[in-house]
Amino acid sequence: MGKHQEGTTMSKKLVEASPTVEKCLHRDKLHSIKSSVASPVQSRCLVCLGNNGCRIVRSRTKLMNMLVGKGKPHEAHYIFNCLIEEGHRPTLITYTTLVAALTRQKRFKSILSLISKVEKDGMKPDSILFNAMINACSESGNVDEAMKIFQKMKDSGCKPTTSTYNTLIKGYGNVGKPEESLKLLQLMSRDKNVKPNDRTYNILVRAWCSKNNIEEAWNVVYKMVASGIQPDAVTYNTLARAYAQYGETYRAEQMLFEMQNDQVRPNERTCGIIVSGYCKEGNMEDAMRFLYRMKQLEVHPNLVVFNSLIKGFLDIKDSDGVDKALTLMEEFGVKPDVVTFSTIMDAWSSAGLMGKCQEIFDDMVKAGIEPDIHVFSILAKGYVRAGEPQKAESILTSMCKYGVHPNVVMFTTVISGWCNAVKMQRAMSIYEKMCEIGINPNLKTYETLLWGYGEAKQPWRAEELLQMMEEKGVRPKKSIIQLVADSWRAIGLASEAKRVLKSAEEDRQSMPNKKDEIAVESIHRKQNLSASNSTFLQKPGVVSGDRNGSSAAKIRSQIVLRSDTVWTATKSLFANAYGSGVQPMVVCRKQCSQVGTCGQFVNAYRLVFIN
Repeated sequence: MGKHQEGTTMSKKLVEASPTVEKCLHRDKLHSIKSSVASPVQSRCLVCLGNNGCRIVRSRTKLMNMLVGKGKPHEAHYIFNCLIEEGHRPTLITYTTLVAALTRQKRFKSILSLISKVEKDGMKPDSILFNAMINACSESGNVDEAMKIFQKMKDSGCKPTTSTYNTLIKGYGNVGKPEESLKLLQLMSRDKNVKPNDRTYNILVRAWCSKNNIEEAWNVVYKMVASGIQPDAVTYNTLARAYAQYGETYRAEQMLFEMQNDQVRPNERTCGIIVSGYCKEGNMEDAMRFLYRMKQLEVHPNLVVFNSLIKGFLDIKDSDGVDKALTLMEEFGVKPDVVTFSTIMDAWSSAGLMGKCQEIFDDMVKAGIEPDIHVFSILAKGYVRAGEPQKAESILTSMCKYGVHPNVVMFTTVISGWCNAVKMQRAMSIYEKMCEIGINPNLKTYETLLWGYGEAKQPWRAEELLQMMEEKGVRPKKSIIQLVADSWRAIGLASEAKRVLKSAEEDRQSMPNKKDEIAVESIHRKQNLSASNSTFLQKPGVVSGDRNGSSAAKIRSQIVLRSDTVWTATKSLFANAYGSGVQPMVVCRKQCSQVGTCGQFVNAYRLVFIN
């Protein structure tokens, strides 16, 4: 008993302090050496060889399971490898946990060889291990391989469970083959050991809805009822979502009567789907009508409902509707979140009224709501649109104060601001800072800079940038080469443009087997920044907010103020924006597709690169 407790305590410590995993494993290894024999290749644990149940294997398996549950499958995989290196023999539970870890890592190919390894260790795979492997193959979209494992499972004498069939049915649904899922349902009905359950039918309903075949989805519901299983809220929510997705939200609402006849109560999700559906259709009258109907259904409107209403009213430029939704939000006691604020900020930003956008941000911070990367992206894009790259750049510093670090999209947005202003030294300064802190530029970053050099009439600088791209392992695509050629042509040097295109073509022919996109993929990976990044740009920030402001209970008073504050301006948001000469951003089609210049339109319009 004492030994078991000791192993459990050790496992907990490893989970809490994952950076010290190797040290802790080393301590376990010392125990292992005492009970093992030396070998030229590796030691073998005598306890494992004797099939007596090795304490170290048990404790490490528990630890692996805990790490997978905590979203650390890489560490779980590492621990498994350590077990093997130290000469231990994993149990079936260990292998099953490894399958879960590999599935989380999307390392599906590594899973297929595990059955032979298990058998090599003198064990027979059980139904739990088979089910885990079938699930992994289904998750990867490799349903054919999942069916092979399913057949091997039956051949080995393991009986498939309802969960086994459900996983396969879901797998075929995910790859868009619901007809194959139906065949499995028929196969399931011939198996005396299993019966379809509500989850089986709900998976099938979702599969047909995903194919936009709601008629077949209803046929599954009828089969469900015929088998003695009543549809539940999940069944009806799946159908409602399909109706809303394809612009027939009224049918989703009509379905409520059928739900009530089946004694299934609509829940918050049901109502949220219907309200959101009406909002996406621009049918705000029915959206508001249904909001009041929710009271009759005894369903309390939640944050999702109100956020949908706010966005819906903003989409149709109805500021009075936004005000009404916010008033009702307060009356129902629903507090706004970061999505609420960011939705409103985006409306102000798109209208070119950054002062109002900044006010909403300040209100959000005072309300104690932490801004996320999307919020800061809205601010940066807005300032770039407004022709204020200095303010956009200052956000890169300010956001770090809130524990949010800029990503490649944020940097590229700011770079585009300086390129629009034809201040390429500032643009390259941001590019260099970006590289210094470990964020790799993506293709859009380079396109933006190349376009900027074209606007600055500096094609030789654009060629230097091409060289930098290659040094970073990024092979330019044809569109990028064309940008450089266009830059030379813009200053009247057509011969230089031909030289660039010819050189690129020669390079491409010399490496015919290389795909342009291969090298680019690696630079799209998002990278986390350390806390030290907060000092990389020493510029005053325009993003402000008092973290010690009023409590969340006073959010309404901060968002919806009736006189000479932000919501007075909200009521005239679009009237002011579009009625007084402020124009939305316009980008000509050629600029969007080629990220290049467009003749006489270059000076008339501002090109903004926003991912």
